[in-house]
Amino acid sequence: MSVLWEAVELDRIPAEAEMRRALEERQGEELSRRLREAAVAVCGLGGLGSHIAYALARAGVGRLILIDFDRVDVSNLHRQQYKACQVGRYKTEALEENLREIAPYVRLEMHTVRITEENACGLLAGADVICEAFDGAEEKAMLADCVLAGLPGKDYVASSGMAGLGPANAVRTRRIAPHFYLCGDGVSDAADGVGLVAPRVMLCAAHQAQTALRLLAGERET
Repeated sequence: MSVLWEAVELDRIPAEAEMRRALEERQGEELSRRLREAAVAVCGLGGLGSHIAYALARAGVGRLILIDFDRVDVSNLHRQQYKACQVGRYKTEALEENLREIAPYVRLEMHTVRITEENACGLLAGADVICEAFDGAEEKAMLADCVLAGLPGKDYVASSGMAGLGPANAVRTRRIAPHFYLCGDGVSDAADGVGLVAPRVMLCAAHQAQTALRLLAGERET
C-alpha cells in the first residue's frame, strides 16, 4: 500500500497555486506577477528558440507565442530541446508537449507557419518582447525590418554569432537601438569550422531569454 501511495505522489503534477508560490519565493511577488502577465514571442524553435522557450517557461512568463514551420530532424538532437522519439514531428507540436511537462500552466500559442513579410506583424502584435531565433541572415534581416518598421516600440531581441568552440565570455548582449538588442559574439558562423555545438548555442539562447526577462522587469541596458 505504501509503495503504491509513493508512486502516485511522485507522479503528481503540482497545482498552479503551488507552482506560483514556489516561483514567488525565489523571484519575488512583483517580478513573478510581471512575468505572469507578459507575452513573449519566439520566432524559430531550433537550437536557440527551443532553449529560449524553456528558459522563459521556467521563469514563469505567462504566455509564449511560438512559431516555426519545420519538423524535428535527427540532426537537431545534439543541440535542440527535442527527444529522439519526436523526430519527424512538427517542432511546434513536439515543443508544446515538452513544455507542458515542465510548465503545465503556461499559455502556449503555437503557429506552424513560416514567418514572412506578409504575416509577421499579425503573428507578433500580441507580444511584449519578440525573440528572433532564425538560422539564415536573410530571414534575420527580414524579421528585423518587419518588427522595427511595422511594430515600433516592441522590444526585439535578436542573435548573431554562437558557433564553434570560442570562449563563452565572447557571447554577450548589446543594445543596438532603444528597443533592439543583439546577443552573440557577432563574428562566428555555423558554416565555418566546428559549426554549432550545444553549450555555445545555449549560451546565446540564455542571453536572449535573460534580456527578455530584464525588459519585462523594466531593466534596460544603457
